[in-house]
Amino acid sequence: MFKVRQDEPDYAFIPEVEVPDVNRYGKKIQLVDQHDDLAGKSLNINGDPSISDSPNRYKQHGFYFNADNCISCHACESACSEKNDLPPHLAFRSVGYVEGGTYPNYARLNISMACNHCDDPVCLKGCPTRAYTKFAEYGAVLQDPDICFGCGYCTWVCPYNAPQLDTTKGHVQKCNMCVDRLEVGLKPACASACLAGALDFGVIETTPENRDQLKTQIPGFPDPEISHPNIRFQQTKSLPREMTRPDNIPVRYERDEQGQNGFNTKVRGNGGKPEWNLGKLRSREDPLVIFTLITQTVVGAFLILYLGPKFGLGELTVGAHPVLYPSLLLALLGIQTFALALSTMHLGKPHRFYRAFNNLRYSPVSREIAGIAVFYNLLGVYTLLSALPVLFGWQPSSLINGLLSIVGWCAVIAGPVALYFMYRIYRIKARPFWNHWQVLTAFYGNMLALGGMIVLLVYGAVLVSQTHSITHLGSSLSALIATGLLIEMIGLFFHARDLEHQGGEAAASHYRQRTTYGKTYIARNIGLALTLAATLLLAVSGLDGIAGYTGWVLAGMLMTAVAVVGRSLFYVLVIPTTMPGAFFWHNPGFQEHARETGLAEMAQVGVVTDKH
Repeated sequence: MFKVRQDEPDYAFIPEVEVPDVNRYGKKIQLVDQHDDLAGKSLNINGDPSISDSPNRYKQHGFYFNADNCISCHACESACSEKNDLPPHLAFRSVGYVEGGTYPNYARLNISMACNHCDDPVCLKGCPTRAYTKFAEYGAVLQDPDICFGCGYCTWVCPYNAPQLDTTKGHVQKCNMCVDRLEVGLKPACASACLAGALDFGVIETTPENRDQLKTQIPGFPDPEISHPNIRFQQTKSLPREMTRPDNIPVRYERDEQGQNGFNTKVRGNGGKPEWNLGKLRSREDPLVIFTLITQTVVGAFLILYLGPKFGLGELTVGAHPVLYPSLLLALLGIQTFALALSTMHLGKPHRFYRAFNNLRYSPVSREIAGIAVFYNLLGVYTLLSALPVLFGWQPSSLINGLLSIVGWCAVIAGPVALYFMYRIYRIKARPFWNHWQVLTAFYGNMLALGGMIVLLVYGAVLVSQTHSITHLGSSLSALIATGLLIEMIGLFFHARDLEHQGGEAAASHYRQRTTYGKTYIARNIGLALTLAATLLLAVSGLDGIAGYTGWVLAGMLMTAVAVVGRSLFYVLVIPTTMPGAFFWHNPGFQEHARETGLAEMAQVGVVTDKH
């Protein structure tokens, strides 16, 4: 247990107050009854079997932040870092701010934020390894770094920057509510260290002494409906009509003149000109760019190889090309193996990859990995069965044909289902740019377009080398390729329109798309249109032989380039609904500058170099 000092001041202890039955979201504050089976158990903190005798041990606790009082001294941040022995690049609690007005009427609103130990913790549901647990004791949401394998998905879904991915150690860590202090009646270290009385702690929905507000929002704080956070605010001082962030996130907060929501999130921009910024397309998620595109291509190619002969594409039958058919399947299996290895190495601790299946009930990551694993194994079995006659000279028996049919149809179902699970990963409320059905049209569109193109180019090369016509194969597959491209284009059109209407971080992402990456964005859209036009032109022109095949190769190269650029934009454009940082601290712009200039090599700067 935490050792209580003899001279511990009174303000460091959690006060005994009257507690309501339910919180504002209708959830019971008493999480379990004192006589429940879950009660009366030790948390075994540092191996200590002691149990607190606090009558509020099984009530939901939370933080209270008085924004009027915070002076941005960072004492809370320092106390947290010292207690948890954190390196400079991690901060379980951090202080940011928003500002507005002009001299002499300048106003600054400081915000101290850590994990809010939510009623509906999205980190817990998203984590594939089940490294998170919401305890009945104090309602604390705790995370075990020894279970985590460093995928970082919890850092995507959390709106408050609470989980911290330590790329140097390969796992996530976060605020643990100082449960060791709570067990002896003390407030968390951050609340005890606050100099100005801005940060407090206690049973949720109870108002600290000399305070009178229990607000759930202040400017800069994300929508509490995402996770029902256990934090309450007080903010009474008048603020300017518009508040901005000191970091480089292009959002601002504008007062709701109707007085319903306090402040609304808007785009902050001054009509910036479109730029290329091709170098900035690189990100930590580059392995996911390759993994998602390859997986979608492989699924699409397999669907075409298996279903094509059933719809009149005789060129794709095993009998027409008994060696090419299993060879292409083997190649698809090989590149899918490469993609899976790449995504595994993207983890902070790749040797723990097997833990990805631990949370199939809630985590879309677990479901995606399970879905792809099923498809991958079915593809492997189907490839082996298809290769048996070629490898050993056997004639396919009725047993092999029956197995091929069963495995093939199972793979036909498993592939698109796996891509649907992949799409569900990105339906994240805390990342509005991704939280749109366009992601599904992009994934299925690439499945049809890239899958169709790879089959056409491989089979086309063989047909041309044998002086056979490719017009029938080209015209047939061009319909699938064009459909895939058209689906993606429709999704992109509605995505851009809806981002504008939605406002907030969604519109800010689109603003960045039109400015910081504006020329790249336009080039990608033109590339999609040109690829579609080339596909239709090649299909109707009847161009055959080497000239026709060359046209398809060029169209395939353009399509691949467009897909890679589009998927890279997908990852770099997203602006999460995170808490504001400071000019240096938690500012993505400064972090980028530190890595470019070498400042990241200095540990005290608090920025680490990008690692995968």
